[in-house]
Amino acid sequence: MPNASKITRASRSIFINRGTNMSLGSKLFTGALAVSAFAFAASAQDTKVAPRDGGQRGAQKEMHHGGPGEGQFGRHGGPGAFGLRGIELTDAQKEQIRQIHEANKPSQAQMDEMRTLFEAKRNGTITAEQQARLQAIRAEGESKGRSVHDQVLAILTPEQKAQLEQRKQEMRQQMEQRRQQRDLNRPKDTTTKEPTKDN
Repeated sequence: MPNASKITRASRSIFINRGTNMSLGSKLFTGALAVSAFAFAASAQDTKVAPRDGGQRGAQKEMHHGGPGEGQFGRHGGPGAFGLRGIELTDAQKEQIRQIHEANKPSQAQMDEMRTLFEAKRNGTITAEQQARLQAIRAEGESKGRSVHDQVLAILTPEQKAQLEQRKQEMRQQMEQRRQQRDLNRPKDTTTKEPTKDN
């Protein structure tokens, strides 16, 4: 299954507005909000899958650390599931969010299918039919993500949406600061070439 740390990073980028040309943050947002193994698969087709044992322990670890199922979305699809932590929600809104979460959770059969597909991709044995299935899952995940995005935003008040907009701006600033910090910490090539001597 997709790498848990990458999923966690994706979840921190949610609620960035999506436009006609989706930004990287918007794509991550779509993947996170899908609450589905499908969306995660769409953004992680070239990452490592579950540990080689492929057993129950690996699946449980993924779910605990933010993999498909419950994980980062919370056991009941709470506010933190959709990047709404810190936003004051009514009990009715919380219940609606829980219902959205439940309606979009992947089934065990879907999780098993994704595990099989990613294991085949990792092992280099994926067939053309399986590759086509991955592409279909990607399209389905993106569509589901847009649907969930719209459902969640539809239950928010203008004030709550304004809070999300502020969080989005803060998130972008933090991402830019981290990018600049990485650039500063990146080792520079200080080696110099000796001038060639003419004979």
